[in-house]
Amino acid sequence: MAVASAITGEGGQYNGRITLLVVLSCVMAASGGLIFGYDLGISGGVTSMDPFLKKFFPNVYRRMKANTKISNYCKFDSQLLTLFTSSLYIAGFIASFFASPVTRAFGRKASMLVAGVAVLAGSALGGAASNVYMLVFGRVFLGIGLGFANQSIPLYISEMALPKQRGAMNIIFECGIGFGVLIANIINYGTEKIEGGWGWRISLSLAAVPASILTLGALILPDTPNSLIQTTNDHEKAKRVLQRIRGTINVQAELDDLIQASSISKTINNPFKKIIQRKYRPQLVMAAAIPFFAQMTGINVITFYAPILFRTIGLHESSSLLSAVVIRLVSTSCIFISMFAVDKHGRRVLFMIGGTLMLATQITIGGLMTALLGDHGGLSKASGYLVLVLVCIYVSGFGLSWGPLGWLVPSEIYPLEIRSAGQSITVAVSFFFCFLVGQTFLAMLCHMKSGIFFFFGGWVAVMTTFVYLLLPETKNVPIEKMEKVWREHWLWKRIVGDQVDEKAFIS
Repeated sequence: MAVASAITGEGGQYNGRITLLVVLSCVMAASGGLIFGYDLGISGGVTSMDPFLKKFFPNVYRRMKANTKISNYCKFDSQLLTLFTSSLYIAGFIASFFASPVTRAFGRKASMLVAGVAVLAGSALGGAASNVYMLVFGRVFLGIGLGFANQSIPLYISEMALPKQRGAMNIIFECGIGFGVLIANIINYGTEKIEGGWGWRISLSLAAVPASILTLGALILPDTPNSLIQTTNDHEKAKRVLQRIRGTINVQAELDDLIQASSISKTINNPFKKIIQRKYRPQLVMAAAIPFFAQMTGINVITFYAPILFRTIGLHESSSLLSAVVIRLVSTSCIFISMFAVDKHGRRVLFMIGGTLMLATQITIGGLMTALLGDHGGLSKASGYLVLVLVCIYVSGFGLSWGPLGWLVPSEIYPLEIRSAGQSITVAVSFFFCFLVGQTFLAMLCHMKSGIFFFFGGWVAVMTTFVYLLLPETKNVPIEKMEKVWREHWLWKRIVGDQVDEKAFIS
């Protein structure tokens, strides 16, 4: 069964429909999002488990159990604990630069295969860990896998999908992230109850399940027509794949645009040098700004440390893990809403709604914790659950906006000649600030206390203003014709010019 669709661009009409192969390809590739989400959720959960802390981080365990005057905000402050969590992101940051030439030279599938194998190795090391060094090395392998996965998978989905459905298809990746965090929280809630204190090993090992799906998909699924033309120059093979994924033999108009885009990209020996040119300035700014702002929403604070945060405000171990499950159910539901709304209402509307919700709740949570928690007190059960409700509203705002759109928008704005470089910059910036926020959050929480919520709330105000002023709408624009939106924007047209350069733009 397929849904008919035709996409009209300035250069003609792209014929096609949503075929089963496209859906399977996108769902299989989005298992990479599941890996990312699972690893985000699992680390925060296991670091709130007493047996895990007692074995690997005894100083944190003793501080947590001791009846001392240590501030509520400082009990979990440990650079070794944050190194365990954030080592994944510095590894992903470094790996993303190696992923770009691999993706460009060998195709999107090759990077996906590397990702799957690396995550399999990392999950094995984590589950078998006997000391903190094995834990950290396991996280490093996971980071390498995610560096390759996050570089290649959004490109893979964008290139497989029809322009009219590209937003919804690409949000499958973010749905995978959200579902992965949800599954991780549910698993943590279950494994925490296992007698003998070894449940954390199951939690860390099960990252191998989505990694196996991704590895299998990389072996059996077709590469994208864009990638086949770019890496093999086999136009007939690319045409056959395009006909299969579009469900029609009439694909010549789209194929011609892909061939022309590839011929331009092959004149570029160094896409990283190319992307700093003036005509690519909007893409370069977005490549860095969007992932930076996505991390400065504070979402990874909630994702990494939700169980720890709820233990800080007085909930018990099981209650804190269950609260994390509730939060993720809300977030995942909103990601699905975004998937159906993004191609109808556009990217900018969702950014505005999400930004408003996140700003309001960050300020309110900060005010409540300032007024009610303090350094040595505790919240009442009613106040604790009020914070939980506010966090749910916050993650719903993120699930509607920066969560899915933070991956979708960068993946769709680059012309082919700088696409791998642009996506690598996006992934590298994302991982670097994941690492920075993850490595510093517990220390920031200790020193800034409830002020940390005002800190991230301020950044949400900045990024919402940035989107309102500088990000044009990209819904329904064919990926190879995206340059037109910058030439019509009030600011960017002054930088790139409002006339189309025929050598650089596919008309």
